[in-house]
Amino acid sequence: MLIDKDVPMTTRDGVTLRADVYRPAAPGRYPVLLSRLPYDKSLRRRPGDIDVFVEHSYVVIMQDTRGRFASDGDEYYPLTWEAPDGYDAVEWAAELPYADGKVGTLGQSYLGATQYLLAPTRPPHLVASFPASAPGDFHECWVYHSGGAFELGWQIPYAILMARDTIARRGLTKTLWPELERELAPAPTPWAPPLSPEAYRRLPLMAWAEQLAPAARYLTDYLQHPDDGPPWWRINIQRQHPQIAVPMYHVTSWYDIFLQGGLANFCGLRDHAMTETARAAQKLLIGPWAHLFPYTSPSSTGTGDIDFGPAALIDLHQTQLRWFDYWLKGVDTGILDEPPVKIFVMGENRWRDEREWPLGRTRYTPWYLHSGGRANRARGDGTLGPEPPGDERADQFDYDPNDPVPTRGGNTLILAMGVQDQRAVERRDDVLVYTSATIADALEVTGPIVVTLYAATSAPDTDFTAKLVDVRPDGYAQNLADGIVRARYRDSRVAPTLLTPGAVSKLTIDLWATSHVFLPGHRIRVEISSSNFPRFDRNLNTGDDPATGTRWQTARQTIFHDSRYASHITLPVIPR
Repeated sequence: MLIDKDVPMTTRDGVTLRADVYRPAAPGRYPVLLSRLPYDKSLRRRPGDIDVFVEHSYVVIMQDTRGRFASDGDEYYPLTWEAPDGYDAVEWAAELPYADGKVGTLGQSYLGATQYLLAPTRPPHLVASFPASAPGDFHECWVYHSGGAFELGWQIPYAILMARDTIARRGLTKTLWPELERELAPAPTPWAPPLSPEAYRRLPLMAWAEQLAPAARYLTDYLQHPDDGPPWWRINIQRQHPQIAVPMYHVTSWYDIFLQGGLANFCGLRDHAMTETARAAQKLLIGPWAHLFPYTSPSSTGTGDIDFGPAALIDLHQTQLRWFDYWLKGVDTGILDEPPVKIFVMGENRWRDEREWPLGRTRYTPWYLHSGGRANRARGDGTLGPEPPGDERADQFDYDPNDPVPTRGGNTLILAMGVQDQRAVERRDDVLVYTSATIADALEVTGPIVVTLYAATSAPDTDFTAKLVDVRPDGYAQNLADGIVRARYRDSRVAPTLLTPGAVSKLTIDLWATSHVFLPGHRIRVEISSSNFPRFDRNLNTGDDPATGTRWQTARQTIFHDSRYASHITLPVIPR
């Protein structure tokens, strides 16, 4: 292998971006695989991560994005420049003397986001892409969540992490970095340290933006624009699906913070991509992992408490090689002859091929909340079942923003990810718990999951959360999917409206999706509360601006489940 360091490229507006190029040590021209990243290209070469492609006669290019590490640029502003810079990078790569003119893109997380953002620009030499673990709508699946809450758990520590390079570039280390360092947890994770518990509680949120302004101006913009709308639509790939004509192999996972992006982009492009060829050439793989799975061989034990068994171990590089060999080399690998969807079915812990997503044979089945008015805690009287409720008392709890329900795994980033035992949070009075009878026959739930709540609150604005849980015979409560809705966005993410205290409102909580078999002897559980902290910022229950508000009040929450207001979860049941 030959390695060329810091190879320069000039963008259309005159900025120099630099890349490391890995290529076969033999004469000739080869197809190119391009990755663009903001995390320092020189740190990306791991055994098998690049070498496997060079060994199979590909040129691999790792390029620092604008404003990062070896690349020039006055400022790092996430996502904004990735479309034009990505177009320029593809066309530059295709013209290199050792390139044969065909370019593919690959990479995970931000390296997947650069691929999605590039796709609508349609550079002539882009032939195929392999994005993994990346959003399509950066408002509802990056900065904010689909229900409107701010992704506090990773956005602030991530901004600090990304500021390190900017701080060094601008000579701010002595004045800014020590103060930020004090806010990080004393035992950092291998990738990025979370904030200290005290730092997550800092109010107002805008104080973070003010502190980070010299190195992360974008954080101010994020917090000043909590509503969806035109500023976000410029980087909303889902709104640009009809402009995309590239074949894509989408990879995501059930506990991935960006699960929604992989599902939405696959479905949207299958229906709306520019050409029939592109529509037919979309593929989707969904594994049982969390976000930062090892890219060469995802671990069966890397999703919190769960070991999903040896079947969960797959070598994605072999799939990538088959994909790129077909599109960039014209080799009939058979990859397009296979069903377009491959999912890992948890519970049974096996892979299964499917023809579409969501599955055409799905039976969307409501399971209703029931109680005698005392569903608080797992030991309360809350039950769950397919029978509609009759004349039942509502459940109530108090949500105190000063004592929020703590995050326990889930589709998180930087915080502990994946499967965690939920029994600790189910002991709280501010968590309503609805549990089914023991399952006699295996029940498969595969597809999108939605909770419909009829609720009232004493506050002009508040949050409601929902979580789907599998209760094992030994009592372990495995989280499967969760979601949140900020009540002001109950009808529209673009035009928020406050609540009338005491009035009953219909609220829809999107839990995204899962694929899981509830085995005989297990029970289905739904948790309802009003916080999931610090993954999401706390709703202070005042109706004030979430970014600048500092005062809070306790909200009295009421959940109705009766013949008029039948709160329920809709499960995508797959016939056995």
